[in-house]
Amino acid sequence: MLTPGNAHDATVFAQVLDSIRIPRIVAGRPRTTPARVLGDKAYSSRAIRHLLRRRGIAATIPERRDQVANRRRRGSLGGRPPAFDKEIYRARSVVERCFARLKQFRAIATRFDKLAARYRAGVVLASLILWLREATR
Repeated sequence: MLTPGNAHDATVFAQVLDSIRIPRIVAGRPRTTPARVLGDKAYSSRAIRHLLRRRGIAATIPERRDQVANRRRRGSLGGRPPAFDKEIYRARSVVERCFARLKQFRAIATRFDKLAARYRAGVVLASLILWLREATR
């Protein structure tokens, strides 16, 4: 999913989940539900956690400071903190490094392109360049 530059990615989280297709190793339909979602603190909202729980998807998303403070302020009415596994969350660094490498390309980092199709084409080209550089090593 490609969102406008001034919109947050969490606004289309449900659409992203709906478009997931995980190919199977053996023959068969691709899986449409991931086993786990790793997200940063920006995806820590009640709506996203409820959506993942309803679909039976495990979430590894750290809580924001304000959410922790509000939960503690409410005491026993605030509920228990959501489960969070630091070991699993460390795998998210792969995604962050990928974004950092893509942002080495100035056109992607500053998003000069007005049309979504052109921006997506730039991301695909940058991904191919990075992939070819890695393949030659």
